[in-house]
Amino acid sequence: MVTYSEAGVDISLEEQTVRALTEELAETNDYRNIIKNAGHFAALVDFGSKAIAMSTDGVGSKILIANLMNKFDTVGIDCIAMVVNDILCVGAEPIAMVDYLAVEQPDPEVAKQIGKGLKEGCKQSKIAMIGGETASLPKIIKDFDLAGTGIGMVDKDDIITGSEIKDGDVIIGIASSGVHSNGLSLARKALLEIADLKVDDPLPEDPSITVGEALLEPTIIYVEPIMDLLSHKDIQVHGLGHITGGGFSNLKRLNKNMTYVIDDLIKLPAVFKEIQKTGIDNAEMYHVFNMGVGFAVILDKEYADKALEILNKYHEAKIIGHIKEDPENRVILTTHDNQQIEL
Repeated sequence: MVTYSEAGVDISLEEQTVRALTEELAETNDYRNIIKNAGHFAALVDFGSKAIAMSTDGVGSKILIANLMNKFDTVGIDCIAMVVNDILCVGAEPIAMVDYLAVEQPDPEVAKQIGKGLKEGCKQSKIAMIGGETASLPKIIKDFDLAGTGIGMVDKDDIITGSEIKDGDVIIGIASSGVHSNGLSLARKALLEIADLKVDDPLPEDPSITVGEALLEPTIIYVEPIMDLLSHKDIQVHGLGHITGGGFSNLKRLNKNMTYVIDDLIKLPAVFKEIQKTGIDNAEMYHVFNMGVGFAVILDKEYADKALEILNKYHEAKIIGHIKEDPENRVILTTHDNQQIEL
């Protein structure tokens, strides 16, 4: 059985590392007016009647696929998406970002392509790229790394923390475009090493695209549909979740007194079928990948039809599950092949 750990990424160790770092930094929140225990995907700073949401993230090892394909004009979209989608999760509207590009050696042509992707990501999310840093680090960086930090704004009365999630609420899933920008280490090991495919080979599960195109497909930016939904004040949204690293277990962050029952997923994209054929079990697949659902909205079922009408204007969306009050804080998921697993 192939695992994410064998591909070089130990999620459990990552969680322990993050916990060790954040525990050391927790007391710094006392230096300023930070809204504590409210941010789960993005942090919140109190500014009177409003709050500033902040998040930072990077493209990760998707950059290695870009290198193999010598195509760098989409990874900037991923960089923007990973940040703004997290900012959305507290109900904030993304406003601006700064980027960080670290390179082994400066390359103006590659930088120009990266810039095109960043510009497109900004266009899709309607944000400004107001600055950043480019560093040449030849003994530290191999090729390049790309990350960014973003801010958003939200009225304090409109912050979505997940605390209002209740028994019987429904979970709406919004379709992903594929792997997005998490789990690429496992995807590369599965497709390029175990299956011994090349990036320019047709994807066997969908020969209309190549393996490289399937892996490099940009992360969907969910700003337009979510901001449209939140603009309808007659719809009460209880929780918003970005399905990224950790897969569906991300939902557990929203309210630790609930269990998230997912039993009617969106159709599985071909790339995940191809990855799983290499011997990865369901528990690992659904814990690492988004498996076709890039974003989740949780609300009372009375608002579901109206919410779906709004969201389906942008991307495929459907009810994929419901909430159960349960302090064990689990995700109970029925896989695409009707196996029940717990995350």
